[in-house]
Amino acid sequence: MKVGLFIPCYIDQFFPNVGLATVELLERFGCEVDYPEAQTCCGQPMANTGCVDDAKPLAKAFVEIFADYEYVVCPSGSCVAMVTHHYDEYFDPSDPGLKNVKERTYELTQFLTDVIKVESFDVKFPYRVGLHNSCHGLRELRLGSSSELMIERYSKAADLLNLIEGVELVELERVDDCCGFGGTFAVNEEAVSCMMGDDRIHDHEQAGAQIMTAGDMSCLMHLDGLLKRQKKPIQVMHIAEILAGHQPESVPNS
Repeated sequence: MKVGLFIPCYIDQFFPNVGLATVELLERFGCEVDYPEAQTCCGQPMANTGCVDDAKPLAKAFVEIFADYEYVVCPSGSCVAMVTHHYDEYFDPSDPGLKNVKERTYELTQFLTDVIKVESFDVKFPYRVGLHNSCHGLRELRLGSSSELMIERYSKAADLLNLIEGVELVELERVDDCCGFGGTFAVNEEAVSCMMGDDRIHDHEQAGAQIMTAGDMSCLMHLDGLLKRQKKPIQVMHIAEILAGHQPESVPNS
């Protein structure tokens, strides 16, 4: 199957290894991956800030670029949610391109479980992992794999991580809490944003996590900033990196 790869702005600019890990995964499972170089932002930052007129041309460009792909895959729940849940206001409801893109655009873990139906990984990751469920993936994309949406062990991401030899998913107290990033929210409400992030970190600490992972690098970017400023040993890795067999930059504390 041919996949159009959509890479979010912050991954493209700051975390290219996540994009490369995504390509590795998709190719490993037989996908022909194409990266259309004309792609740009999906428009989410503008839409979230209320700049609808600025988001509209980006939405139009996205649909034009990706309309003919069999599938569109993105390693970001928030960007996928923007496309599948919020593009309607920028288009005529009968627009065939929009319909095609909405129906064929998948978040990475969603694609691996629902389309490819991955049953095994030939990689090892011998660490205690805390899974952060991003708000868009949890509440808009409904990435829980059962009706018990708010329970971490039933999420699509957890299902995939449990296929990795050596992974020990730790039990968090609040699996549905926001990290506090929220794009421009972290700028406009810095203190609240940092407090929410510290709460998420504390939850992972009490559970004994060595690695924090998520399907959204924006959440992990926020949490990683707090961890590094406080010189805490927990490391962050996007789930694509773990599933592709990448290892932490250094051995986490026991």
